[in-house]
Amino acid sequence: MKTESLHLGEHLETAVRAAHAGAALLQSHAHRRSDLVIDKKARNDLVSQADRDAERAILDILVTDTPHLGIVAEESGGDAQGLASWFIDPLDGTTNFLHGIPHYAVSIALVAHAGTVLPGSGPLEKDTPVIGVVYDPCREELFTALHDSGAWLNGHRIRCSSTDTLAESLLATGLPFRDFSFYDAYMPTLANAMHSTRGVRRCGSAALDLAWTACGRYDGYWEMGLAPWDVAAGTLLVREAGGVAEDIRHETPWPIGGYIYASNPHLAGPLYQLAGAQLQNNT
Repeated sequence: MKTESLHLGEHLETAVRAAHAGAALLQSHAHRRSDLVIDKKARNDLVSQADRDAERAILDILVTDTPHLGIVAEESGGDAQGLASWFIDPLDGTTNFLHGIPHYAVSIALVAHAGTVLPGSGPLEKDTPVIGVVYDPCREELFTALHDSGAWLNGHRIRCSSTDTLAESLLATGLPFRDFSFYDAYMPTLANAMHSTRGVRRCGSAALDLAWTACGRYDGYWEMGLAPWDVAAGTLLVREAGGVAEDIRHETPWPIGGYIYASNPHLAGPLYQLAGAQLQNNT
């Protein structure tokens, strides 16, 4: 069993510096998007030089300051290892970015592994997100979260909404765009949400959907078929803002498989039934 502990405060400062460094590269590229080289990793799965440059800037800081931690990054890969691992999405909302839509973010999370000791507590029983940073450079909004300490937007404490019924809720989601294997399970949930809530929004950045759920702009959010770096930071933001963020299948300790529902505690049960029922029926 590991006996070393993580210095969460120091690592949060490192993650914030890395997020700002990555965002600076993104904004530099944003002014000359027509010059970007864009590659297709798969259908509707795009990567540009902006993604790569931002990730490199982030990695330069994280590797230098925390060489003992693992790294899992969207573009360059890596392995989860050691006491904890960074999960990095240098540009969450690539399609928005490439089309000039000012809704995208840098997302950086630190996930502590089972057995790791956190200050003031014993060894963790399961892998747990412990640091979350989501930075929206277009609005200059910095969302941060620290395990068992809270969540903040530009230094001000945030909380999930207090809405207690789906009928009065505004939900966010993401439509299938790359992986259509869950299409038959997803579409009935969207139809149900359209008929049973105040409205549904699809803005194209999972990290910001979760951040906006954490600060109460959305009452809840669900999505399927994401990657772990899309949701790692946002999961902790919602949890530390007093909400629930879990794997729709309830198979993993955090939604590493990319099937996620998140909301305030009042809506967690109803949202799970809305998002999870069809998924269970189609698996």
